[in-house]
Amino acid sequence: ATSASLAGAGVAPRTRRVRGTCRGRRHVVTRASKDETNGLGLLTWLGPVIPQGALVTGVKGTWKIAWQTMVTELAPQSKDGEYRRPKYAFDGKISNHANAKHPPRPGWYVLYVGNACPWCHRVTLTIALLGLQESITVVKMTDDAERASRGGWVFETSRPDPVFKTSKDLREVYDAVTQSSYQGRCTAPLLVDGVKKIAVNNESADICAMLDSANFHVATGDAPSPKNPGTSVELRPDQLVTEIDTLNDYLYKKLNNAVYRSGFATTQAAHNRAAQDVVDALDRVDEILGKTRFLLGDRVTDSDVRLFPTIVRFDAVYASLFKCSSRRVGDLPHLQAWMRDFYLLPGVKETVDVDGYRSSYFGQLFPLNPGGIVPTGPTKEDLGLGVDPGRGSLAREDVFYLKQ
Repeated sequence: ATSASLAGAGVAPRTRRVRGTCRGRRHVVTRASKDETNGLGLLTWLGPVIPQGALVTGVKGTWKIAWQTMVTELAPQSKDGEYRRPKYAFDGKISNHANAKHPPRPGWYVLYVGNACPWCHRVTLTIALLGLQESITVVKMTDDAERASRGGWVFETSRPDPVFKTSKDLREVYDAVTQSSYQGRCTAPLLVDGVKKIAVNNESADICAMLDSANFHVATGDAPSPKNPGTSVELRPDQLVTEIDTLNDYLYKKLNNAVYRSGFATTQAAHNRAAQDVVDALDRVDEILGKTRFLLGDRVTDSDVRLFPTIVRFDAVYASLFKCSSRRVGDLPHLQAWMRDFYLLPGVKETVDVDGYRSSYFGQLFPLNPGGIVPTGPTKEDLGLGVDPGRGSLAREDVFYLKQ
């Protein structure tokens, strides 16, 4: 029967199966819909000429060379691919001595900081906890490597350089304080004597220590008062200095700097070493904080100040971007509670910008995130910042060592 007669009889005709022949193959091309893209289709077009494996291997090799070059420019490396933090150029000190080159004079000093930088954050935390906001001028700079002539820190028109006035970025400040074309890495924080227009120090640990020991209120003849009670806080009490410095050294090697060693490593072995250091340190501090409210007892010390900037950035940035994903602060109950407790201390929350951290790290560290996509979280609220964990009183006399 013909197809027409079958159809007239109400019987559907059978479809014929088309079998492939040995003389050739039928090519099937899948095309993207109007709202999709297959990119340049390199694998499709080059497939008959260059095998996929060779093409992928070549692209990976070229990208790795470019990536290693950019990471090394961003973060100096050892021969085995491990990040090495650069040395610092200025080592001056604010001192209480009568003939000191840099006496503790309120209003004399300007601190240049980057919002996202944890090393800057430890200094702004120290200023906040000591109540020195009126004594030290803090200039917040923006992380933008495309606008900076060297490094990444630039001034915004709404936050200009108060010392040298016309500086566009931190490199120009370095040039001005050295009165030369500065050769080296232009890092923040940078503490400048705004009266003499010279650099004092650009090492965060040194700056924190000198601010804690400097008697700004004594220099003006003003005693501590209810209006400015923070001047009597002490973060490095004499009886704990040795313990503080020992713990600080451990935190720096195993956590503060280890997250950067993990993120900026250019070999697997270097990354593995750093990542293990981070795991060990997180577990250790969580154990400590399960026994005491703060790292060295029931009061805040410089060690807590050193730890907080790393921890408050950890889940938002380091766990993913720096590949420190074996632990999260959110999985360590004592450390998480300590972070939330520290955040509630006077002046601390004003120094924290979790959204800014994500935006800067993911948006500006091009070699680690070439697509520039910034995650939407975790946010400050996701981290529980602002929630009282109930670890104790927040009264000054209960959480701080006070100078007698």
